[in-house]
Amino acid sequence: MTTDIAISDLPEIQPQMSGANPRADDLASSDPIPWATSTAAADLERAAVVSAQAWPLAQAPTPDPDPSADPPQDEAAAMADLAAAAQNPIANLISLPFQNNTNFGMGPNNDRTQNVLNIQPVVPISLNDDWLLVTRTILPFVAQPDLLNGGTVWGLGDLNPSFFFVPAAPGNLTWGIGPTLVLPTATNRQTGTGKWSAGPAGVAVVNSGPWVYGGLMSQVWSFAGDGSRPDISQFLMQPFATRNFADGWYVTSSPIITANWNAASGNQWTIPIGGGGGRLFNIGTQPINASLQVFWNAVRPSFGADFTLRAQVQMLFPR
Repeated sequence: MTTDIAISDLPEIQPQMSGANPRADDLASSDPIPWATSTAAADLERAAVVSAQAWPLAQAPTPDPDPSADPPQDEAAAMADLAAAAQNPIANLISLPFQNNTNFGMGPNNDRTQNVLNIQPVVPISLNDDWLLVTRTILPFVAQPDLLNGGTVWGLGDLNPSFFFVPAAPGNLTWGIGPTLVLPTATNRQTGTGKWSAGPAGVAVVNSGPWVYGGLMSQVWSFAGDGSRPDISQFLMQPFATRNFADGWYVTSSPIITANWNAASGNQWTIPIGGGGGRLFNIGTQPINASLQVFWNAVRPSFGADFTLRAQVQMLFPR
């Protein structure tokens, strides 16, 4: 959904994370302080299209519908289907999410702010009657506070594509497994890991009436890249739960929990707590899913962010 899994504080830039924090012992190194950048989010599925019938010419004209009246039942059902699809990260629906994560209270004085904008296209590909290949790609743009030299470093982060093989049979349970990769595309040493990394990823989603819930997990290890940079061993888990209401409104929580296994003891985990809400609506004929969530990092590395504000806008393209 979400995924939307938007992506968080480890010794080197972490793939799929929505926020990042430095380690205390990094300040003593000669390297610029590394940070985490990506997310895991919510993505989408297709919705039904409501067809209209033309009246015979001889029929008396019908009055204009009352705009305050409830929407037709089939239109409401189509809205509910699209909302559930928008919250499924491996739905059979093309989507283009823009997820912005602002991390507050970073650094030794808890007064620095990092911003990560993740562009996260989701494209399902039909392999045959039984299987889909759902591709999810995260491209982060990072505004990184420089604790050593002051100011802010701007740059592209590491590209993180994932590939999920998903059974095409419909049902209340959707699942997918496949590989995830991290490519060292960062334009600045402080906005990426400098390493090629890979590992497994899996996701499961349950659609139960107004509820959509599930989780996404991945683990990556570095296997090539800059030999002067630390090796990567990073875990990500994004549980999510959404309760849908009438007219496209919903409440949701999708924290991104991360662990850097190579970090010093006490600096490995980031565990946020929080949530928010959103709405599915149309601009003209274009379906849009917009949401806002706030998280407090109950467990975080030294100098990690206290709070994260996540704002997301998804463009949906039912097929």
